[in-house]
Amino acid sequence: MPGMKGDMGGAAAVLGAFEAACRAGVPQRVLALLCIAENAIGPDAVRPDDVLTMYSGKTVEVNNPDAEGRLVLSDGLAWLLKNHVVDEVIDLATLTGAITGAVGKVHAGVYSNDEGLERALVHAGRVAGEPLHPLIYAPELWRKEFKSEIADMKNSVKDRNNASSAAAAQFILSHMPEHGCPAWAHLDIAGTAWDNEGRGTGFGVGVLLERALSR
Repeated sequence: MPGMKGDMGGAAAVLGAFEAACRAGVPQRVLALLCIAENAIGPDAVRPDDVLTMYSGKTVEVNNPDAEGRLVLSDGLAWLLKNHVVDEVIDLATLTGAITGAVGKVHAGVYSNDEGLERALVHAGRVAGEPLHPLIYAPELWRKEFKSEIADMKNSVKDRNNASSAAAAQFILSHMPEHGCPAWAHLDIAGTAWDNEGRGTGFGVGVLLERALSR
């Protein structure tokens, strides 16, 4: 599958932003978590119809092995919130190809459980030259897309034409605590992580650094 090497764009942006924050002397405590997995064929590879038990304790029926990024992200964020006390979480990923149909190829999508954080990130993106556009936050609608008869949820939506990028972000939120969850935002950078020449853009470094500097 050509182009898959670009799917580390989210982790690369987090690492780049963390280094930039250190160099800029950001006074706040910043924790960077890279959710990394080897995505390859092998005896331990995820298979269609597998039922996985996630770090959150919830079970997931795999109806799309290519929707693997959300599994890694969900485990990473569930681990983060169990082991660290934080007041704000921002994740980035080249999560869905559908994001370009939702917000175009210039903007990244932002899905957040906190309107204040959403506005702050849109502003930070404008300042950094990395534009963001909000996705529809409607957990009660998107949860239905993952209904499973044998597990807590499936890992991919029933209807790809029903705001599937927002729904994919909701999948991640479903593995975070229902009560006491901090302000959280997901940035889907699948349409902005590389340019027309197939090179990485580093999209996300600027908006994360601007957010850290402006807090």
